[in-house]
Amino acid sequence: MDARVVAVGRDAEHRFSKETAPVIRLLAGLGVAGDAHLGVTVRHRSRVARDPSAPNLRQVHLLQRELLDEVARDGYAVAPGQLGENVTTAGLDLLALGTGTLLRLGGEAVVEVTGLRNPCAQINRFRPGLLRRVLGRDERGAPVRRAGIMGVVLTGGEVRPGDRIVAEPPAGPHRPLAPV
Repeated sequence: MDARVVAVGRDAEHRFSKETAPVIRLLAGLGVAGDAHLGVTVRHRSRVARDPSAPNLRQVHLLQRELLDEVARDGYAVAPGQLGENVTTAGLDLLALGTGTLLRLGGEAVVEVTGLRNPCAQINRFRPGLLRRVLGRDERGAPVRRAGIMGVVLTGGEVRPGDRIVAEPPAGPHRPLAPV
């Protein structure tokens, strides 16, 4: 199966979920037009409190539909956008990508993968018990974050459901994703 965009969303307010839309516009160096996380510097509230001048490595949040399908089998009905993602994907294992991977979305937009979303307690406020489905532990006890990935916009453009996604790994050795 080709990798595809399933849904896109944005929200001008700092709310947990994002409303889906027929199209979003990515702006180079900024993020999603009309989204509360748009900007060169951090916009996520907890990160602004720590250092408002830090670069915004979380301009775009991507989440794979396969996770939504999995949690649905566990009894958690979650629609695209409800976990706060801007782009819901299908057919691409986002969590296996390396830092610096380029994602070509549709005909124009390019997003560079910066790292993992660090799931937080807001997920349990949205659906009690869901956090343990998207934040697990490996055999060594280390956290396994499955709530999507983050990226920055290198090239702007419109992104719509049905758009093709092409992943281009960076040169050099694979660098696993870490929380950003």
